[in-house]
Amino acid sequence: MGKQEKKKAKAKGADPADSRADQVRAAVDQAFQAAGSQLTRERAQDIADELSAAAQRVRDTLEDLRPSSVDDIRRLDDRLIALEERVAKLEAAAAAPARKAPARKPAARKPAAPRAAAAKAAPKTSG
Repeated sequence: MGKQEKKKAKAKGADPADSRADQVRAAVDQAFQAAGSQLTRERAQDIADELSAAAQRVRDTLEDLRPSSVDDIRRLDDRLIALEERVAKLEAAAAAPARKAPARKPAARKPAAPRAAAAKAAPKTSG
């Protein structure tokens, strides 16, 4: 029923059954509209949540891309100095045993005595 027909029915004094049917139709229509607006609110909230998450990802990415601050560089410099000191200690500890015990050269050997001379010097005993 269109709006004009409803107005005509009201003007003519339509029977109460038709008006109740119209009331039910109007109530159902309102219910559907309310449900539709609820779905719209839920969808709007979903979109807002997605947008918020995307904005956070953009902020995180920009944070990663920003140049280092003076404080960041100072902290890195302090860490580098500490690492240099540790490496120096380790190198000194590794070099210390080498200084204490230098590698020995083999002792000079005496020339071997000729076998014939050695045999004469030691008399054989038979016996």
